[in-house]
Amino acid sequence: MSKSLKKEKKEQIKSTYFEFKGFLSFLILHEVSIKPLSGDELAEKIGRRKGRILTAGTIYPTLKRLRLKKLIKYKRFGRRKVYSLTDIGRGELDNLYILFSRYFFGLKKFIKRPK
Repeated sequence: MSKSLKKEKKEQIKSTYFEFKGFLSFLILHEVSIKPLSGDELAEKIGRRKGRILTAGTIYPTLKRLRLKKLIKYKRFGRRKVYSLTDIGRGELDNLYILFSRYFFGLKKFIKRPK
């Protein structure tokens, strides 16, 4: 299957009942727990899961909210901010992993990585 056909097929899968916004905080915490990332890197990485790059208006308000709750912090490198997890954020992420496991337990056989 060609890349353009895969992309077209990926874009056709939509749901009016799934709200991505609810998962954004979790995905940010998860990604920065693996490796410190800038807002642009997070937008690209998380956007790939969604099928398109996230806009600044989506990612940055969430980053600010997580920072104000002391779940993430950043270091400035010139104009660039690189975000990482705080100890409080690590605890919250561990709780979220448990909750997601409870919610989605038994669905593993139905959830497959898109090809």
